[in-house]
Amino acid sequence: MKEEGCAGRRFPVSRACGSLFAMHDRSSPPDRPNAGPNAAPNAYAGIPLDRAAVRRKDKDWLKDAWASPDARLLPVAKSRNFVTGDADSAHAVAVACGGDWGVEPVFLGLLDGVPHFTVDLTGLEAPEEHPALAGLGRFEDLRAVGPVMEATEAGLCAYARGITWWNARHRFCGVCGSVAAGAEGGHVRVCTNPDCATHHFPRTDPAVIMLVHDGAGRMVLGRNSRFPPGMHSVLAGFVEPGESLEDSVRREVLEEVGLEVTDIRYHSSQPWPFPSSLMLGFSARAVTLDIQTDLEELETAHWFDREFLRTFTPSEEFRLARPDSIARRLIDEWIAEGGCGRRRGPCPPTDPVRYQHLDLPTSY
Repeated sequence: MKEEGCAGRRFPVSRACGSLFAMHDRSSPPDRPNAGPNAAPNAYAGIPLDRAAVRRKDKDWLKDAWASPDARLLPVAKSRNFVTGDADSAHAVAVACGGDWGVEPVFLGLLDGVPHFTVDLTGLEAPEEHPALAGLGRFEDLRAVGPVMEATEAGLCAYARGITWWNARHRFCGVCGSVAAGAEGGHVRVCTNPDCATHHFPRTDPAVIMLVHDGAGRMVLGRNSRFPPGMHSVLAGFVEPGESLEDSVRREVLEEVGLEVTDIRYHSSQPWPFPSSLMLGFSARAVTLDIQTDLEELETAHWFDREFLRTFTPSEEFRLARPDSIARRLIDEWIAEGGCGRRRGPCPPTDPVRYQHLDLPTSY
């Protein structure tokens, strides 16, 4: 523990490099042994945090929790989390709470009974130079460091990023335009116009993400122009009003690649606060096979066979989705199945002409 000045007081500062999070390794939860495709939660999910929603309306309790010498704070600035360590071994930095940070703190919940908060320091020109943070770390995009972080601290950072983003973008009432004030520990914003007084709650945008296969050892991968160089992934899209998840899967696949699908099966979900999505993972079997790519949605989309995906070498021309994404989990588990769909036998030969669209070192 290190003593650091903050707003006229001295607080203990935890560097969170093991003491705070190591006991919460959720890579193999005891109640979900590694016995199937849904054995472990996806990245940023399944953290052992009590969100303690019943405490959010208790202003006195929140005040005492914020002032507690045990309480911990995970700062955010410009949607970046405060971390330390190298890029391949990053850890979240949790500092002591209390004092005046110039912004309202947001209550995250209780971890082993310890209150955890976040604050958004975007308004500071150099937030890493705040007296309580100077010399302890830096602000990094969670998308860059999340994949190497311990599961619980990565999940907490994702939560802090998401809730601060929502608060920052709902400072005004969407009904009448008046100022909306934070309430209930940062989980509600209330219109200050007494004639309106609308309560606004954190928004999460549901998106379906689906692995489309042909039941015979091939799956569809597409590339969006916004992806990093070479990255290919499964299809995804936002759920529209009045639409079921299954209907959304059918619509998105048809719109993006012109395929009709059946046998739609839910896999798992993942919080994805980049900036505010909940990814809902599915698989679906194509009943039509001629891909018609919507070039407004995707640069390319093609069938890829399992054997190629098992053996290719990642490059600037072709690579799979990032390792902390549900997209990558869907792909990896499909590759690991070992056969073609449920037949679990050898895959039929693939027409090599179908795979001449990329100049890759290995034949598709």
